Amino acid sequence: MSVLSVLDPAVHLAHAAVAALATAVPTAAAIVLFTLAVRAALHPLARSAARAERARTRIAPRVARLRERHAKDPARLNRELLALHRAEGTGPLAGLLPALLQAPFFSVMYRLFTTAPGHLLDATLAGVPLGTRPTTAHTPAQFALFAALEAALLALAWYSARRAAHSPTTAGPTRWLAFGTPLFALLLPAAGALYLLTSTAWTTAERRYLHR
Repeated sequence: MSVLSVLDPAVHLAHAAVAALATAVPTAAAIVLFTLAVRAALHPLARSAARAERARTRIAPRVARLRERHAKDPARLNRELLALHRAEGTGPLAGLLPALLQAPFFSVMYRLFTTAPGHLLDATLAGVPLGTRPTTAHTPAQFALFAALEAALLALAWYSARRAAHSPTTAGPTRWLAFGTPLFALLLPAAGALYLLTSTAWTTAERRYLHR
């Protein structure tokens, strides 16, 4: 039994919502609309995390000077950093709570679009069953669909990495973590990849808006 099975009651509720949407629009469109609705509901948490990130960016030069000044006195450095964060109304872990609160929602979405109760994966996108995985693709239409999804995810990853390169709070190598998303999509059925693309596109647009 998967550890994510504890989320099954929430998964079934989410499936009911997608199924209801699918009575009015194609299932693939219902997945997109439902994903956008969930991300919109989580937007206040994203705003909180963005405020914390802006605060870290604002004080990053002062943090760097303190680290240089007290490099040989860790105890003094910790006191000075704590005082700085308190004065600025932030902290080294600020923004972590909003991310943790979002995690259960993303876990439900992931389980919904990979296990898909109620024959959700029997529907098609561009003639390709949503339950098809890249490893089982064997027709030109299936290869074309996964190529399009991967291309879109890679473009978003490139854009995110490019923006992260200009952020003083992002360490050099960590900006390449964005490319983990298109790699992860290769393990998912088409429904999961479609969800991932929609959610990633929302995240990219949301971060651009919040950090404009």
